[in-house]
Amino acid sequence: MFQGFKEFITKGNVIDLAVAVVIGGAFTAIVTAVVDSIITPLVALFYQPDASGNIGPTLTGIYGQSVTFPLGNLITALISFLAVALVVYFVFVVPMNTYKERQAARNPAVEEDTLPSEQELLIEIRDLLRKDALN
Repeated sequence: MFQGFKEFITKGNVIDLAVAVVIGGAFTAIVTAVVDSIITPLVALFYQPDASGNIGPTLTGIYGQSVTFPLGNLITALISFLAVALVVYFVFVVPMNTYKERQAARNPAVEEDTLPSEQELLIEIRDLLRKDALN
């Protein structure tokens, strides 16, 4: 039972996933800090924050109330997602694909086209059995 668990944990995929989650969490904090300190003030140059602190265009509703579309939050989420996705892609996906290509080049897989079909194998077995029966 513990041997199976040990094999599962020591597989490359599980360790890579754990590293990706930890680095993704740490990188998310960095991206959030950059967006909060640089991007949000840039958006605030064009839009005045409303009473609740939302930054974005403010329109008047049909009942005369002010309605703010909080584009600052949307922009923050989009930039954070794209930055984390880029880092994960270039730090994990690209090197792993390169590694797999190198492994495939070292150990070429047997082409399925070169393997005999099931029917060909059965015919060969039949012929061998007939040959043995005659001897």
